[in-house]
Amino acid sequence: MGDFKTSTFMYLLGLAIVAFVIAESLFFLIRAYRRGRQLGMSKEKLRTAITSSAVFTIAPALAVLATVLTLAGALGIVLPWIRLSVIGAIQYEVPAAEAAIEATGGTGGLTQEVTSPEAFSAAAWVMTLGSILPLVLVPFLLKKIQKSVGKVVSKDTKWGDTMAAAAFIGLISAFIGRAILGSGDASVQGDGAGVMSIIALVSSTLFMLLLQWLCKKFQWRKFEPFTMPLSMFMAMGVVMLASAVLPPEIAFIEWRG
Repeated sequence: MGDFKTSTFMYLLGLAIVAFVIAESLFFLIRAYRRGRQLGMSKEKLRTAITSSAVFTIAPALAVLATVLTLAGALGIVLPWIRLSVIGAIQYEVPAAEAAIEATGGTGGLTQEVTSPEAFSAAAWVMTLGSILPLVLVPFLLKKIQKSVGKVVSKDTKWGDTMAAAAFIGLISAFIGRAILGSGDASVQGDGAGVMSIIALVSSTLFMLLLQWLCKKFQWRKFEPFTMPLSMFMAMGVVMLASAVLPPEIAFIEWRG
């Protein structure tokens, strides 16, 4: 019996969804181009806009690829490919998948391959429904939220930056806390916080600071969107190197297993 996570049905489902996403993108691209021509925009200007937009998507695509690779070890390549082809981000997909796997009795979170169809199905539903909810709520609540935030920001413009920074810091703090003190299954190697999670945290932070400094130093404004995904990939490389170089009794020390 083949692996249900990479069955023919899953691949056909993934291809159908990706084909729909591409068709939808082309539909709106063509309509936007035609509308631009109707408004008197030159072909050169429209082509420049299309090219610059395409280049700008490379950086987010790298972050998406990193998320797919993170999830693929446990859920197979197809489900993460489907999920991230539509909507999603590592900040949500990873915690959602881990919570679903643990709720169905799975151990090890994303560090172990999911072999239970029930756990796989639960992860797929939680990841999908959680991403659908904002799409349903935004049309009804976004205007009210923007008005409320706008009133606060209009009184003091610094509040807008403060609230955005606070939300981002809170999100990142959850990942930092897991890397330092995250608990896991003691019987599963790599499930809890330990040497590897600290190496990943420290190396990604240092790479991010270095790349940001280089962008500021040499005015690499076009390179700035690439700093986060590149930091993620370089940190992955450091972890792989450390696991191969360090003695196992040091590399796989965990204090919250």
